[in-house]
Amino acid sequence: MTVREQPLNSTALSGARYDDETQELTVGFTSGGTYSFSNVPPEIYEGLVSAGSPGKYYHSYIKGIYG
Repeated sequence: MTVREQPLNSTALSGARYDDETQELTVGFTSGGTYSFSNVPPEIYEGLVSAGSPGKYYHSYIKGIYG
């Protein structure tokens, strides 16, 4: 099982965690909460952690798309 974690440089998001085996993405928020998303392809995680604006990426490519 490979789990990758990355802090995010964002005013809204504190970090992201991705499990390659289960394809579960967990996003941490600066408010202290977390939210998990299922069946997320690895390229979505990679896009989030490399985005110039992780918050915009999250709203455009994750929120409302993955459950």
